[in-house]
Amino acid sequence: MYVIGIVGLGYVGLPLAVEFGKRYRTIGFDVSAEKVARYRDFVDPSGELSQSEMRASDQLVPTCDATLLAEADFIIIAVPTPVDIAHNPDFRHLVGASETVGKHMRRGAIVIFESTVYPGATEEVCVPILEKHSGMLWKRDFHVGYSPERINPGDKEHTLTSILKVVSGDDAETLERIAALYESIIKAGVYRTSSIKVAEAAKVIENTQRDLNIALMNELAIIFDMIGIDTLEVLKAAGTKWNFMPFRPGLVGGHCIGVDPYYLTHKADMIGYHPQVILAARRINDGMAKFVAEKTVKEIIKAGIHVKGCKVNVLGLTFKENCPDLRNSKVADMIVELQSYGVEVHVFDPIASAADALHEYGVHLSQWDALPRADALIAAVSHADLIARPLSDLLEKVAFGGCFIDVKSRFDRAELEAAGLVVWRL
Repeated sequence: MYVIGIVGLGYVGLPLAVEFGKRYRTIGFDVSAEKVARYRDFVDPSGELSQSEMRASDQLVPTCDATLLAEADFIIIAVPTPVDIAHNPDFRHLVGASETVGKHMRRGAIVIFESTVYPGATEEVCVPILEKHSGMLWKRDFHVGYSPERINPGDKEHTLTSILKVVSGDDAETLERIAALYESIIKAGVYRTSSIKVAEAAKVIENTQRDLNIALMNELAIIFDMIGIDTLEVLKAAGTKWNFMPFRPGLVGGHCIGVDPYYLTHKADMIGYHPQVILAARRINDGMAKFVAEKTVKEIIKAGIHVKGCKVNVLGLTFKENCPDLRNSKVADMIVELQSYGVEVHVFDPIASAADALHEYGVHLSQWDALPRADALIAAVSHADLIARPLSDLLEKVAFGGCFIDVKSRFDRAELEAAGLVVWRL
């Protein structure tokens, strides 16, 4: 029976470790002692996995001891791959993980990378590190593969085992061994690619395509706002055609959609091609937080309210609905923009960590009851808790004649206007 090693126990690595731990001895390695302690108590701080799911993984060993990786037949690396302030790939975590694995992996091991990278990075960046720190030769003493993560935080329908898994290997035998390993836990099955580069490219274009489609909707929303027509009405009308794609405008943040396109454009620059459409989409999406903040200020002015010193309640801070992840939150950018106008901003998020919000963005989260009756309310993130609140709850948090900014168009416009609010939605 195989021994599996998982390096990085975050949103991607933990579900893998838990699932493999139901079938195989699984070494779950993470550098965070705090995380490991929580996992040993069967607690997932992200809320993605329940205690019962954690307990069902009876062969999982969460640890900070990298020497245990020497037991593993397969080692899966699932660490974050963000971008730096200049939007260049930041491989610090990936390099560190590769160094750790290289120092401890045994001869004959197969190392599988799940972290998002540009096409070629596994073989060009990671393999040399594994060779250097192991003293072994690639394809003689160890093999590698790539199987891109497709975890969607906050989504209880499309979970690890129900999503088709793309797999690749450095030769035919390794590919089949990797495919068989994942087939043992993935109910949806696996899809084999001809090379590692193809699998790497498939991953970055999945999110690049989504980024482009949302950017188109955001640009349309800006145009329709200038014309004076409602974007949602236009999209509903256009959606009556069978082949119209149902994308919506919004704030694009997080660790995937707003990041992965930069990996592809970085590789394109490396080989002498300067991408235009992909980067244009990134510029549009990165500018939407500023656009929403400026529209809020304009609506406040139109409502006859003095901007400097006015109060605005922001509902939601995480990068997406029903997920506590705060990484690359564009709501935080919107808050900074509002504060630059002298606005007093109060923020409520029912599922975000107050400590993380303060650490990452300097944002103090308020309890619902502590929110003032503000001059404007921005429904920024469509958490189920917020959508389910009765209109009376919302009206307590915004003054009569104040502004209601519905970023995701999730609330009944007519109902809000009938209650005496000025409504704007993206």
